[in-house]
Amino acid sequence: MKPEIHPEYHSNAVITCVCGNTIKTGSTREKMEVEICSKCHPFYTGQEKLIDTAGRVEKFKARRAKGEAAPKKEKKVRVKKPAGAAKKTAKK
Repeated sequence: MKPEIHPEYHSNAVITCVCGNTIKTGSTREKMEVEICSKCHPFYTGQEKLIDTAGRVEKFKARRAKGEAAPKKEKKVRVKKPAGAAKKTAKK
């Protein structure tokens, strides 16, 4: 192997989760921060978490309420023209 091409290995690296859980492992990075770990992930805990990014649910409910409150437009009824009136004759 070529010397000095591999990154430095830290045998006491620390991974910190947002929930407060810390994991000690080996890695090329000394410290890492993650958003979800095995202690707080819904798949492992069995608890459902709703992650609402930028209020998408509230925006949808507001649009739906606005649509229901608005007066509905009436559809225009089309009247069929007689078959002879649709054709134009060219004058020569």
